[in-house]
Amino acid sequence: MSNSIRDTLEEKLKRFRDLEMSMADPATQADGARMSAVAREHGGLAKMANKYRDFKRLSNEIHGWQEIAEATEDSEEREMAEAEAAELRERREKLWDELLTMTVGGEDSHRTRCVMEIRAGTGGEEAALFARDLYEMYRKHAEQKGWKTEVMDASASDMGGFKEVTMTVEGEGVFRELQYESGGHRVQRVPETETQGRIHTSAATVAVMPEPEDVEVELKGEDYRIDKFCASGPGGQHVNKTESAIRLTHHETGIVVQCQDEKSQHKNLAKALRVLKARIYEKKREEEDSKRAEARRGLVGSGDRSQRIRTYNYPQNRLTDHRINLTIYKLDQIIAGDVTPVTEALVDYDRDQLRSEMED
Repeated sequence: MSNSIRDTLEEKLKRFRDLEMSMADPATQADGARMSAVAREHGGLAKMANKYRDFKRLSNEIHGWQEIAEATEDSEEREMAEAEAAELRERREKLWDELLTMTVGGEDSHRTRCVMEIRAGTGGEEAALFARDLYEMYRKHAEQKGWKTEVMDASASDMGGFKEVTMTVEGEGVFRELQYESGGHRVQRVPETETQGRIHTSAATVAVMPEPEDVEVELKGEDYRIDKFCASGPGGQHVNKTESAIRLTHHETGIVVQCQDEKSQHKNLAKALRVLKARIYEKKREEEDSKRAEARRGLVGSGDRSQRIRTYNYPQNRLTDHRINLTIYKLDQIIAGDVTPVTEALVDYDRDQLRSEMED
């Protein structure tokens, strides 16, 4: 096991133990919101931490049997010790593979909540319709996986597409799998508005950010400005007369988030704060990642929105992921929500890259 992966796992195990101690602390138990956040992060780390504990235990047992095999002069006892060590090595190898898979995607791979932003790019109304198709594709995929989704904010176009839409996704393995969706998505098809039957190319961008727990990004009221305004519908028409929509501006980073999906100002504020925290956490994460960029340059989960990662060709029923040269002629099924063949291929590629790095 490479030092970088061992370091990551050691950090996660330490964090897991710290969270265990925090959950037993009466001060945490007395604060319902903090207890909930700590318990959620603890639950997200549990599987990996327990597997790594087992890995370390097996390593110690193997070492013990090896010592017996080397120290004994009894051939029968030596054979037994070597057989025990060999069996334990097999079990450890299997655990190592599972840990490697769980470590793919970086230090946030254990996150059970993420924020997904989909924005229409070049292509006008057709790009907005494509953004809506991507939203529906991810929503149906989440449904099939048993994940929960919630729309945080949406800006509709005149024809029922999305200029942009922000949603949260919650469930086991969500960020590990969905982070590879970040980037530019291009569509080639005949738009509904096209009378000549010509194929047009338009685009949308997707950004997937891990959603931190409240205890990780603490925001005070003085850290941001709140603007209240009337929510608007397609084409800019006002859909209600009360100032229920919320816009938050974070002073330090300049990040702006708005939410107008709910009729209640209080609910819009709560949603906007969740997205703002995710954006702030993502910005910090990007700054840290840029320092380590060279080490992870070859991996697919860069999250760069400007990078064109995928083409959806409707006439050929073809999806192409340009990062790993993946082509699948089942676009209709993928758009209907069966994204697993694509996400699995990306996770597998990243794992193989990680493994080959470790062997260098």
